[in-house]
Amino acid sequence: MFYTGLFKRIIPFVLTFAAGLLLASFFVSITPNFKSWRSDRRGGKCHEKRQLWIENESLRERLRDSEGELRELRRGLPDQDADFVIPNAVPPVELEAPHPPPPPRKPRHPRHDISR
Repeated sequence: MFYTGLFKRIIPFVLTFAAGLLLASFFVSITPNFKSWRSDRRGGKCHEKRQLWIENESLRERLRDSEGELRELRRGLPDQDADFVIPNAVPPVELEAPHPPPPPRKPRHPRHDISR
């Protein structure tokens, strides 16, 4: 009698788990592949780190070259800040502008007379 309650809980769990594995096996391989896992783990990380390091170095070099070219272009250009004026770009600002009028007062509601 004690085991009937236990079987009522275990058997549906096992059946549901088996059905889930069956459905999952249609979409994903559920068998482990230890050979490729070990080879990926050993050689893959080192190779990937090396590739990232090489890519970072090339990007740093390109950045240094671009910054050098930008400095050269800035040195070659005449000082245009003094000559570069956009007319009417910013409208004149009145410093002593009048303040807006205050908001209207809240209307007072008449008190209701209780004696009526």
